[in-house]
Amino acid sequence: MDLKDKNILLGVTGGIAAYKSPEIVSILKKNGANVKVVMTESAIEFVTPLTFQTMSNNVVHYKMFEQLSNMDVEHISLAKWADMIVVAPASANTIAKFAMGMADNLLTTVLSASRSKIMIVPAMNTYMLNSVANVENMNKLKNRGVIVTQTLHDLLACNDIGDGKMLEPSQIVDLIDFHLTEKDLEGYNFVITAGPTQESIDPVRFISNHSSGKMGYELAKAATKRGANVTLISGPTNLTIPNVDKFVSVLSTQDMYNAVEEYFKKTDVLIKAAAPADFKPKNYSQEKLKKTDANMNSIELVPNTDIAKHFGAIKTKQVIVGFAAESRDELNYGLKKLESKNFDMIVINNITQENAGFKKDINTVKIVDRNKNITEPGTMPKEQLSHVILDKVLEFLKAR
Repeated sequence: MDLKDKNILLGVTGGIAAYKSPEIVSILKKNGANVKVVMTESAIEFVTPLTFQTMSNNVVHYKMFEQLSNMDVEHISLAKWADMIVVAPASANTIAKFAMGMADNLLTTVLSASRSKIMIVPAMNTYMLNSVANVENMNKLKNRGVIVTQTLHDLLACNDIGDGKMLEPSQIVDLIDFHLTEKDLEGYNFVITAGPTQESIDPVRFISNHSSGKMGYELAKAATKRGANVTLISGPTNLTIPNVDKFVSVLSTQDMYNAVEEYFKKTDVLIKAAAPADFKPKNYSQEKLKKTDANMNSIELVPNTDIAKHFGAIKTKQVIVGFAAESRDELNYGLKKLESKNFDMIVINNITQENAGFKKDINTVKIVDRNKNITEPGTMPKEQLSHVILDKVLEFLKAR
């Protein structure tokens, strides 16, 4: 998440969901954003301005007519300052006023004067949310380019169960990050593989590896955030499925090969971040093998299809990025893999290093392109590293 030095103006309206709004401020601040808060008078009945002032380290604005301290007209200066205005929670009343162009309090006045992105996060009773008037008002705002988010289906404060619950603070911040990120990969189709594969021995046992899928999932999230159309093909992981255009769950290496083949022709970029099993048992037992079975003493293996090599050999316009996880002499092995599999770029790491390898949130890698140019970005979170990799990919795309 890259919100460093972004100016976010948070509008808070009257509603029980306002108790969650300080957490939005907290998450934004932790991610480097500058935050100011505008409250309606109704919002003050739920959360005090002091709470937001403490969280944001800025004066909270809620009075329409305050004495000017520096001769800035308040609603204009706030509107100029913001890179994005987020109203969370947004009541039906404020949505209606904004849709009709009313400016009878400080928040609606700031919204009317805005020249930045605006995101409305509704929170209200299901029947209010789905009323003809509210739906019309939200559609008016959408047609003007205002971002109007979905709501959650859950138990509401009125004890009804239905739509209308405000998105969680982390979801709201993710959306802010998404809408403030430059869409420099828009129009490109990405296929990203992630995680391990499993090769079954019998109904109970299988061959696999320690891949967690974290790098592939971060790449999928980052490419989506930058506007790409992303298909994520994943082996079994314990990770939350990210918000991508298409998610394909696979089990075996053959399953992964089949999935990549289905999308490859229309793909601009194939990122092979998965760790598919190189071998599989020659024979699969329909019954669970017992310790006393002769087959348990020796399991004959046969090679799996080399997915990366196959698609590297048949690529036309596609940019292919490979990965090499090694335990020694990683640069030498990585360079050989780059050439033998006809990659455009390879990301190499040494899994024995303290800050590298499987199941970690950080990584230390070398990135080598087909011209043998080596980049060493250093140790960093996989989320950040994913953008470094995508920056390199974008260079290839522009050079095509």
